[in-house]
Amino acid sequence: MAEEPWLVVGLGNPGVQYERTRHNIGQLVADELARRASARFTSHRTNSRVAEGRIVPGGPRLIIAKPNTYMNVSGGPVAQLVRFYSLDPGRLIVVHDELDIPFDTIRLKSGGGHGGHNGVRDIVSAVGTPDFLRVRVGIGRPPGRADAADHVLSPFSPAERQALPSLVSDAADAVGLVTTDGLAAAQQRYHSPQP
Repeated sequence: MAEEPWLVVGLGNPGVQYERTRHNIGQLVADELARRASARFTSHRTNSRVAEGRIVPGGPRLIIAKPNTYMNVSGGPVAQLVRFYSLDPGRLIVVHDELDIPFDTIRLKSGGGHGGHNGVRDIVSAVGTPDFLRVRVGIGRPPGRADAADHVLSPFSPAERQALPSLVSDAADAVGLVTTDGLAAAQQRYHSPQP
């Protein structure tokens, strides 16, 4: 069982126009994990791009995936990946943006509802269970009465761009900690106030 890989899916939208938007932070984390694993993304028959490797020597093998579909229909590729690699959904980690968490904050959970996140909703439906892990990367709500849909699809502000490399690195660290030490240890690290 120790050698069973983890499937880590970074959510986002395809296309250059979305690359540096808040909605694509999951894919930015996937890129960072692939960089740490010295792995390249290649096309996969599950309508995804996949990179495989270990982010720590002797650590668990990660299958890092970015669906080629739009965020709201991520479920099909994710379910195909779970089946292709014959994985239990408990070995699935979905990394996604989260409006209800302040920017520069990470929260982790297993199971539960989709919280209005259409990508997560579609994955729950396609995989057939909510019982997978989520690394929720806070992007915060828009100011005032600004539209949430516009907010998630807009680029990061200049101040956010400065903090973004650190946030992406922390989220990648959180994924790594889940795979080596478990969810509770990762929650303790990322849910506790930092000194």
